Order: sequence, then C-alpha cells, then structure tokens
Amino acid sequence: MTNAEISFPYQTHEKISTALLVVCGLVIPAGIIFLICVSLVPGPTVSKATPKPLIWRRKLWEWHTGWLGLGLSLAAAFLITNGMKNLFGKPRPDLLSRCDPDVANIAQYTFDSFQNVPNGFSVVSAEICQQTDKSILDDGFRSFPSGHASFSAAGLLYLSLFLASKLAITIPFLAPSAYSQDASRFSAFPSRAERRVVQTQAADNLKEGQVQNEALQEPTGHNDAIIAARNQAAAPPVYLLVLATIPFFASIYIASTRYSDFRHHGFDILFGYFIGTVTAVFAFGYYHLPISQGAGWSWGPRSRDRSFWAGVGVGNYVGLNEGSPEVHDVEIGRQGNSGMSAVGNGEHLECVNGKPGSYRGETFGSGA
Repeated sequence: MTNAEISFPYQTHEKISTALLVVCGLVIPAGIIFLICVSLVPGPTVSKATPKPLIWRRKLWEWHTGWLGLGLSLAAAFLITNGMKNLFGKPRPDLLSRCDPDVANIAQYTFDSFQNVPNGFSVVSAEICQQTDKSILDDGFRSFPSGHASFSAAGLLYLSLFLASKLAITIPFLAPSAYSQDASRFSAFPSRAERRVVQTQAADNLKEGQVQNEALQEPTGHNDAIIAARNQAAAPPVYLLVLATIPFFASIYIASTRYSDFRHHGFDILFGYFIGTVTAVFAFGYYHLPISQGAGWSWGPRSRDRSFWAGVGVGNYVGLNEGSPEVHDVEIGRQGNSGMSAVGNGEHLECVNGKPGSYRGETFGSGA
C-alpha cells in the first residue's frame, strides 16, 4: 500500500490507443510495402523488352514476401509478449489507482504475520480493491513486457529494414572477396542480365587497345586495387536515409508514451522493444536477402517437391521437380542446343526449343 512504484495515477486517455497501435504497426507498414512493391519492383536492371507477365510475377512475389515477413514479425512479437505478460503478472505503475483500495478498513485485509512491521509497511490481499471492472484490475498486472513497445518495434522496424533494402540504403563496405562484375547476381531475371554483360564486355574489348596507349607508363606508388575499391560503393542520399529511419523513430515515440502514460516501468518498455527488434530482424532475414548484398531482393520460392520437407541430406528448400518443364529445359540446355541457356533456382529459360521470342516466366512456389 505504500509502494511508490505502483502509486501513479490511472490515465483513462492514452496517447497511443490499442486501435491506433494496430494502424501504426500493421496497417500503415502493410500499405507502404504494397506501394513500394507495385511501384519500384523490379527496378532499372530489367530490360524494357521483358514480358509484362514476368514483371508482374516479380512484383507479386516481392509483395508476397514483404507481407509474410511483416506478419511473422508481428505475430511472433504478439505471442511472446502476451505469453510473458500472463506468466509474470508484474504490477503496472498505476496499479493502486486501478485498485481503489479500501484504506479505511485496511486492517482486515492485512496479513497477520506482517501487522507488526515498523514504518507502516503492510502486505494486503487483493480483496482490498474496490474496483468493480475486473478487466481494468486484471490489466493492472500485465506490465512486463510492454506490448506497445514490442508491437511497434516489430512492425515499424521491419518497415525500416524493408525500405532500406528496396532503396539500397546501407553503409558503404568492401566485400571480403574480390570485386565481381557479375551483374546477374543482383538482377530480377539473371539470364537476361548475363546476356547484357557479355555484350558490354565485347564492346569494352574493342576499346581496350585505345586505352592501353593512353595509360600511364610510370608506377603510381600506390596499390591500384585499393584505389579502385573506392568505386565499389558510395553513400546513399541523406534524404533516403531519413525516409527509412522515420518508422524507427515512430516506434521509439510509441514506446515512450507508455512511460508518460504510467502504463509501464522503464525496464518493461526496454525489454518489450528488444522483443520487437529481435522478431523484426529475424523475420526480415527469413524472407529477404541481406541489405548490403541482396540489392533489395527477397529469397526465392521453395520448390514444389520441398515445400513442406526437404529431407535428410538436402541442404535447402530450393530445387527442381523431376519431370517438370524446368528440368526438361535444363537438360536440353546441357546438351548444347543453340539458343539455349539454363538458369537454376526458379527462373526458366529465355528461349524454348531454340526459338527466339518465346520464353518461360519465373515460377513462384509456396513461400508461406
């Protein structure tokens, strides 16, 4: 009854209500993800000659994985947070105000073994509360961890990671391996990118003789490989960085309101935010390539034969079904037919049976 930590006033008006939390943490991120995928995917690396159905399949796949990651992040944060709330039952800072204790008759609610404790300290039973609304009183024992903090972090931090991925917002870095000119690694349709790289390299070879005559004959005294490395990356525009961090700061504000509304203790908010951060990072990595290396793409779909179980001895869930058109085309490509190029991991061949102009679109399996 004399514990100052649970003696704060009960605020009937919250700065961020539960309904508004759902809008900020779920509805708005889902809408932004949809708009980003429809408007920006597949990006400038795709040739204008790429068939429209193939482009729309890529858009729908990125939208699909974007929502899957958001749902996984929020669902995991919700289940973990509410499970811990029910398990621990920590009092909120406004518990006494919710309780409305019968102070005039405190003696009859005090445990006998603690009546003679000095300094007026006493331990009372829950029957001292005069609160008639049981839901308000029960909610007073759900302080740890903060649900607003975990839910906002799970949704809005995931959105920040998604924006950073799709807008290529990352700190410039040097890859541990040698720099590669393989543009197909970051393309929506790798085989088309490979064809453009070959054409570009052929054009560069024609100019090589002219460049050699103009090159410096004296050594520079520096490691040319290190000097050339500065051209591998550049800092993204600051306004894009600000755009991607807006959801992150919004989640911090939502979490902070739980302290000013006397709904949670400081540690409860920090731990709840930690839960949301972990689920957001995990969900993003589960469905999307690393921001610094994935060029904004999500992982590819699982194959039909490994949708639910890869089997012992199989490294992952990507593969081709035996007897499927994909396998048939790949086998033909291996035999050296003209006009054929085999592409694995989900993308069909650019030409079918050696006929220019015909194509097979990407296959997208179950990603749920």
